[in-house]
Amino acid sequence: MLDSILESIQVVELPTKTSFRSVQSREVLLIEGPAGWGEFSPFLEYEPGECVPWLVSAIESAYVVPPTPLREWIPINATMPAVNGEENIAEILSWFPGATSVKVKVGLDKREDLARIQIIRKLIPGVKIRLDVNGMWSVDDAVDFLEQISASGEMEYVEQPCATEAELRELKRKLSIPMLIAGDEIIRKSTNPIQLQLDGVVDIVALKVAPLGGIKRSLELAKHFNMPLVVSSALDSAVGISHGLRLASAVLQLPYACGLGTGALLAKDLYELPVVNGAIQVRSMTPNPQILTQCAVSHERMDWWRERVRQTWHTGADKWIAKEGWLS
Repeated sequence: MLDSILESIQVVELPTKTSFRSVQSREVLLIEGPAGWGEFSPFLEYEPGECVPWLVSAIESAYVVPPTPLREWIPINATMPAVNGEENIAEILSWFPGATSVKVKVGLDKREDLARIQIIRKLIPGVKIRLDVNGMWSVDDAVDFLEQISASGEMEYVEQPCATEAELRELKRKLSIPMLIAGDEIIRKSTNPIQLQLDGVVDIVALKVAPLGGIKRSLELAKHFNMPLVVSSALDSAVGISHGLRLASAVLQLPYACGLGTGALLAKDLYELPVVNGAIQVRSMTPNPQILTQCAVSHERMDWWRERVRQTWHTGADKWIAKEGWLS
């Protein structure tokens, strides 16, 4: 079965409009199957073990019919990378027309972070600000920044301010202000997230389809945690985003705009998922053949990706897939 998957793959390199997580292009492996297209695009530095759920998700997307949607349009937040200057920030916000929530990457330089947030509030009066820290703060850094920024305006929530469960518990004890905390890395980087008990640690669960092993697994986690959810992406192509949209369309409650507008950060994408009045439509699409040709990687990179799939498969994806029975 692995050989048939390897025969169907295509790999493209999609440039970004701006540096995001120090990434200036995304290499994306695509799998075509009877249910459509799947995306395997773990970041290049990830080891095979961390790539396993990404490959499982890609195979599920290609071979398993997604759940019936409960909604056709998914509200999205704007995503603000760590850029500076009002002109640059205004341009990026223009890529997310109608979005009323902005997710701001912070954690590298407190003064620049505060200035970036102030500019966003100036440009969009009444905007809902959510912070994404990727676990980079210590508890004391988090307390200092969050109490300082909350004094200048309302915050929607902060995502993964500290890295560990113990730090997040300590942060909730030390904060003297009301502040919702969303968990991301603590969930998706766990070797067994279904065993996590996050009551008193986080208030919101961030779900990302690919790092969690697909839509089915994400829905199981949503039921397990029984908390408010926000569905986000991992700087996916339109193929990966489409499966995030399908997940968001299948959850019963969707209290927060989702982080599924990151395709706007790509200079080229496999197809268009336009933002309309702050939302994206859930629909099936096929990658643009012209983009597949224009952005195809070299033979050497194709060989690298084939070997990456093999290593990921034999590291544990094969057993996960066999248990699900998707390829039988």
